[in-house]
Amino acid sequence: MPSHRATALFVAALVCTTSLSSSGLRAQTTVTSERPASFTLDNGLLKDNKDDAYDLLRMALTSAHFEPADVERMRAEVISSLRRGSTNPSSLADRRFHEVAFGDHPYGRSATGTLETVPKIEISDLKDYARRILAKDTLRIAVVGDIDPDTLGKLLDKTFGSLPAKAELTPIPDVVAAKPPQRAFIPLDVPQTVVTFGGPGINRHDPDFMAAAVVNRILSSRLFNEVRKKRGLVYSISEDLLWMDHSALFIGNTGTRADRAGETVDAVEKAIRRIADEGPTQKELDGAKTNLKGSQMLALDSSSKLAQELLQYQRNKLPIDYIEKRNTIVDAVTLDDTRRVAKKLWGDGLLTVIVGRDPQAAAQPAAAPPKSN
Repeated sequence: MPSHRATALFVAALVCTTSLSSSGLRAQTTVTSERPASFTLDNGLLKDNKDDAYDLLRMALTSAHFEPADVERMRAEVISSLRRGSTNPSSLADRRFHEVAFGDHPYGRSATGTLETVPKIEISDLKDYARRILAKDTLRIAVVGDIDPDTLGKLLDKTFGSLPAKAELTPIPDVVAAKPPQRAFIPLDVPQTVVTFGGPGINRHDPDFMAAAVVNRILSSRLFNEVRKKRGLVYSISEDLLWMDHSALFIGNTGTRADRAGETVDAVEKAIRRIADEGPTQKELDGAKTNLKGSQMLALDSSSKLAQELLQYQRNKLPIDYIEKRNTIVDAVTLDDTRRVAKKLWGDGLLTVIVGRDPQAAAQPAAAPPKSN
């Protein structure tokens, strides 16, 4: 899919949200990190406003006008964001990381387009994109609140019933992220050097996914202790698993003084190499399981969070009773599982992108970009 089509989705989502928000309803669009992007419309409303709200949602999705003034306002916003990103070290690192990981695969492109492609988007592109993409077979819905099933069913039929049965999606091939180790350096005169690191991840439906989620919690804790707490190299460091329809990554980020960038990268690599070679301890495993199970409750403590979780379960193609089975699946992970998965995830090292002043962080020769399966 050409990159300006992904941008068309972003702009179309903003225009739809604008038309809803301008009518006094709380509507928020989130463009996912999935490459190519998809979007989620979170429409919060009072019970007494439900009929008007759903009618406005129906019109926004099925007969949006894409008025020139609205489109240009959103275009200006996107271009402004892209310009800021062109000098933002975190944005540059993220974009370069995906380019290194995925080469010319669509996942290697920015979901929000480029300064070259966004100005070329026409209103006809937006209408065509909405026509092809917004359809019943790709629609996922989660509703939480004071409404009975019969009333909700009628509202949903009225709201989404006129959408096409099938979307006209561009096929996206499966791809495995580039094999580590590789390192890239982007020179930028900024006070803080940004480091993005990662590599191939675990697909959501891989039997080892929950073991990966557990051991990843342990790695996150170790990185904080080793890089932040013991050495004081950074203010914060984070890393997580990222799964998409056709690939998966683990990806992390941190920032440090330019003169300590090399030391920071060495500390990150050492911590990851250690867990890949030795795996976690039983104490770490028990703690990570408790943490994961506790986080489930925090993710369900409001109507909005519950709806988001239920929607994500659908996007991940999980069974309707997954919310009840999840903690049992966590408890079933063994120490041997985590050690095996740690070696699988991190045994080859890291893809690393460094953005900043440090001249010693010169890029290693990059391997050939991955080929789509």
